[in-house]
Amino acid sequence: MDEKAKTTKIAIRVFLAMALFLTTVDLPAQETRKVISNPAPAYPETARRFRVTGVVKVQVVIAPDGQIKITKIIGGHPLLVNAVEETLKSWKYAPAGAETTATLEFRFNP
Repeated sequence: MDEKAKTTKIAIRVFLAMALFLTTVDLPAQETRKVISNPAPAYPETARRFRVTGVVKVQVVIAPDGQIKITKIIGGHPLLVNAVEETLKSWKYAPAGAETTATLEFRFNP
């Protein structure tokens, strides 16, 4: 096996390990906060017209008062991401003693 193939193989393994780690780290945080208000994002008309479907994955930091403080888009079609970000502004979680982190997924189908 040549050096480039070895490097590529190692890089893939490291990436997969990191992806697995990052997806499992946030799962307990999702279970600890109860959602009080979570309206679904509207399907953007442009996305509907072009029949864009897919999943938007976002990581959120929830403040102690239950408001979403920070959103970080992990993946998703740009035509769908804005709808999710706008909707998350109106989400509300139950109060807690500290900030928590959750990973959310939104599926869009026409």
